Amino acid sequence: MERKYFGTDGIRGHVGEGAITPDFMLRLGYATGKVLGKMATGKRSSRPYILIGKDTRVSGYMFEAALEAGLIYAGVDVGLLGPMPTPAIAYLTRTFHARAGIVISASHNPFHDNGIKFFCSEGYKLPDEVEREIEAALDLPMEAAKNLGKAYRIDDAASRYIEFSKASTPWNFSLSGLKIVLDCANGATYHVAPKVFRELGAEVTALSVNPDGLNINLECGSTNPKQLQRAVLEQDADLGIAFDGDGDRVVFVDSNGELVDGDQLLFIIGLHQHEYLGGCKGIVGTLMSNYGFELALRERNIPFERAKVGDRYVLEKMSANEWMLGGESSGHIICADASTTGDGIVAALQVLRALSEFEQPLHQLKARMKMLPQHMINVRLGRRDGILDHPEVIAAVADAELQLADSGRVLLRPSGTEPLIRVMVEGVDSTQVEQLAQKISSVVQRVGDS
Repeated sequence: MERKYFGTDGIRGHVGEGAITPDFMLRLGYATGKVLGKMATGKRSSRPYILIGKDTRVSGYMFEAALEAGLIYAGVDVGLLGPMPTPAIAYLTRTFHARAGIVISASHNPFHDNGIKFFCSEGYKLPDEVEREIEAALDLPMEAAKNLGKAYRIDDAASRYIEFSKASTPWNFSLSGLKIVLDCANGATYHVAPKVFRELGAEVTALSVNPDGLNINLECGSTNPKQLQRAVLEQDADLGIAFDGDGDRVVFVDSNGELVDGDQLLFIIGLHQHEYLGGCKGIVGTLMSNYGFELALRERNIPFERAKVGDRYVLEKMSANEWMLGGESSGHIICADASTTGDGIVAALQVLRALSEFEQPLHQLKARMKMLPQHMINVRLGRRDGILDHPEVIAAVADAELQLADSGRVLLRPSGTEPLIRVMVEGVDSTQVEQLAQKISSVVQRVGDS
């Protein structure tokens, strides 16, 4: 069955348009309850048990209520977590032995978007076949269950997740003496991240911790770290850490105010495992991971593989290889020995542990990996069919690869949501990289317009 609503990261869209309406959320809650209720083993009562968490968007209130009503109507008990990071819902779903966890969030998108993510009882993304069942059940007539569900507010959800995050580091780990600026994106980490780092001993200045429902990700957080860069310099801090709206992404800023992205953070965590923890089995990146990252790992004989863009694909390849580390340049980092999904706070703590044991500041440790210049051009086309297989495009790519030799790479990738071909070139020489990207883009545009 072709899926109408679910994408690779749940359901997402503009509030009030398409699927993202209260009526749809009510039906989604009911369909989810009917499908997952068949497989339930909830311990709270004879009824199945599902958790709901959300980020700080104003639309989260009505969607939470609609989902809750649909689930209860289908005979499901509901645990309400309130505003919590996405990885916290994954963790708490396992902790409470719930049948599933539902996250109301559009991650790093602006407030007028929203979406739904599902976690299964083990804390992983819901399998495709279950999502298909839920989609099919959306058309079922809604009939009240003989045994209606009940809702419970879980008041200690935040404190449980704070302790879980701290426990991802050794028992004697301390951040004492470290001056950190945190940017919580006015999102789901606003009330947990500052406590995690303060309780571990750091001196913390917290930015963007006053959500009003409309300011999530607004000129702040991991997608816009400029205010964090300024604050680190102004306060002479050791480093800065920025999360996105739902807390599954993280980027750093070093003491010089320079941004440290997901590739660099993955390298630091992997290097620490390689030199201090008995070795790093391998790291999964994506098609967009910097080539300098790959070269730095190759120099140290750390295996590296690329997955398609998306945390689902990264985790699939990690599982297939039985590797514990993977992620994306955006800062979505999965430390599988600690968490089942991308977790910004947990990943940040692994980086800080590395800095502590290497006894080096961030700007020195990141210098062990040389980022290569990367230039990407989005070519908008009327059609995309056959473009990548066209002889002229293939010849242009081959010529660029010949010029780059073993010091760079070329990637052409269709957008999954827009009529675009993304042309990306990496190499040692930034001028050459830009010229080659322009040349290939011109060929793609000409072929697409012909």
